[in-house]
Amino acid sequence: MSELKVTELMKVQLTKEAPAAHWGKADVTYTTDGAQIHLAGGDELRQIQMAARKLRSQGISCVVLAGQLWDLNSQWVFAQGFATAKTGYQIHWCGDEAVQAELQRRLDVATFARQLINDTPENLSPVKLAQQAAKWLAEIGGDKVSYRIIEGEALLEEQWIGIHAVGRGSERPPAMLELDFNPLAADAPVSVALVGKGITFDSGGYSIKASEGMLGMKCDMGGAATVTAALGLAIKSGLNKRVKLFLCCAENLISGRAYKLGDILTYKNGVTVEVVNTDAEGRLVLADGLQAASATGAPFIIDAATLTGAAVMAVGSNYNAIFSPQTDVLQLAQQKATSVAERVWPLPLDPWHKEMCPSAYADTANSRAMKGGGAGGASNAAGFLWRFVSPEAKWLHVDLAGAFEDSASAMWGAGATTHGVLTISELIKG
Repeated sequence: MSELKVTELMKVQLTKEAPAAHWGKADVTYTTDGAQIHLAGGDELRQIQMAARKLRSQGISCVVLAGQLWDLNSQWVFAQGFATAKTGYQIHWCGDEAVQAELQRRLDVATFARQLINDTPENLSPVKLAQQAAKWLAEIGGDKVSYRIIEGEALLEEQWIGIHAVGRGSERPPAMLELDFNPLAADAPVSVALVGKGITFDSGGYSIKASEGMLGMKCDMGGAATVTAALGLAIKSGLNKRVKLFLCCAENLISGRAYKLGDILTYKNGVTVEVVNTDAEGRLVLADGLQAASATGAPFIIDAATLTGAAVMAVGSNYNAIFSPQTDVLQLAQQKATSVAERVWPLPLDPWHKEMCPSAYADTANSRAMKGGGAGGASNAAGFLWRFVSPEAKWLHVDLAGAFEDSASAMWGAGATTHGVLTISELIKG
């Protein structure tokens, strides 16, 4: 949209004063000078995000943040509440140059991720997702970025069995993106490996979803968008370590070629998996990505995925669920999330979770043959993934319960939230 003069924007200020009596308990009031957000103590960042959502829902699209109470994170949560899937809104930041530059970096990467997640499944095929992620990172990282895309039958040649199986039911081929950001010497060790679930549309396969559950499934590549945006933000912030990125991209559709219940997949590491639910496809593609990440020798592996409804039931949609065998990794993720005004919450992961999806025919099943995968579904999914992670690496699994809103809520507009991008970027930077 065209740039507006500051005088044509609504000024928004923070205040710790109570509203005038005639406003009642309103947390947003208006004067001839603009709008005021009245902070009432407690979780002020949440109050600010909800106030931004109210302003945007009233049709206000262009604002300038003003006053001394705004800081980096308060301005950011305002932007998150103000954002919508439709473009045409504008925020002018306040604060010093460093604060405004950081806010603009965050907005740039969030805009990329939001547009990618909100794109239509018809427009965003698995290969196109891989291409767009690679192109965007190459534009940011220049000659420090190299990549290749493995697609279709070439996946079988390299034994990426899960991605191929899930994606073979579509006319559009599945793909794995392998991307290397290396600002150091050619033989520099990989410090962090990232893995993202990139299911560009999830019908559920033969374990087909109901229509209302399928409607938002363009967001099932939210993990791929999240780790890509997180790496992009880290690079924009001056990242000086080698990071590898693996996106596991496929469409989970029904056809004569689609994988079926009862199929057994033999993975590159020899683990055999019985398919008891084709709608538990995310873990099948991530298994390939986690093996590829482990092969890099990276001491820290992070994966992100819109993996389970069980995580949403456990933590709601304003948190992301995190899992790790290492307590220090969970604590670090919580610290990093808090520092950037995001929310994560650890859920259980013990060695016995690996055995919670038993199979009479294979080493494990990909779920349990019951609605929602049964009790503890999010932990059982994490236990499944653990089978494919190097025991030498520290590992964080992020189940993105807060990545997407089917409809507008008190805190978020409908669509992609990008919640989780900043946390993972901070973890990459170390």
